[in-house]
Amino acid sequence: MILKNLLKLSYAGFTTAHMYQLLDDPKVNLSFDVIPFLRNHPLIHAKPHLHQKYLRLQTLNINEIQERLYGNDIQPVTIFDTIYPQLLKEIYRPPLLFYCKGNLPLLNTFRYYKLAIVGAREHTSYGERAIGYLLQNMSHMPLVIVSGLAKGTDALAHRYALKNHFPTIGVLGFGHAHHYPKVTEPLRHLMETTAHGLTISEYPPFTRPARHHFPERNRIISGLCQGVLVTEAKERSGALITLDQALEQNRNVYVLPGDMFNLHTKGNLLRAKEGAEIVLSAEDILKDMNTSIQ
Repeated sequence: MILKNLLKLSYAGFTTAHMYQLLDDPKVNLSFDVIPFLRNHPLIHAKPHLHQKYLRLQTLNINEIQERLYGNDIQPVTIFDTIYPQLLKEIYRPPLLFYCKGNLPLLNTFRYYKLAIVGAREHTSYGERAIGYLLQNMSHMPLVIVSGLAKGTDALAHRYALKNHFPTIGVLGFGHAHHYPKVTEPLRHLMETTAHGLTISEYPPFTRPARHHFPERNRIISGLCQGVLVTEAKERSGALITLDQALEQNRNVYVLPGDMFNLHTKGNLLRAKEGAEIVLSAEDILKDMNTSIQ
């Protein structure tokens, strides 16, 4: 019943934040049908947009939802499932439900160090050389590479992970029925059909890409991992948002050394000043693996 309730809430348009607001009420019990419990919930009546979602909730057929998901090889995972990643549970308001496609056991690989690699969409040759060099020198280690399947550094991280036979997880900022940007769609398909790949999303499959989804997605990228590496980042960039979230989540944070005259690594230098570790070799990351693998 818990899975069915969370699926119906998700498909009705209730976000993770909405779900936490509703579930703060002790009368709402996911072990029973939530519709009667929500009927008189003060938030449902106080917020017109939530009331509309509640009306939609009543029209949904859970059997049809599950048939469509499983028919498209999409596996829903709740925070109450044993396969839900322990690290992700530690972040502020982790997803109560997310959707997976690919090799599901990659979610909870206890003996692997999960490393997020993020950086510029318009990366330079420096960023690509560094990713290739670092992953080649860590190819003997139990490592999972996590990124966001965006153009540029994200795509490089996934490709070099597969090239070096690392498992890799892509966190999407939209539902599985969509993709953005188009240039990384073939890579995503490869990840979802190989034993080394998995994609996950907090959003139901029909959810289109939206600007505000990507910062939400970034907290999951860092939340899944023990460490986050930024290869190249301008002074203001999405990669630094992920790094800042990693700091808030008490993760290991790494940056490549930057050039004071290069705008592409200005953000690296600023975060290094604030305490991020500068990576000069694979050993700078490997040293943390012995103490951080759970």
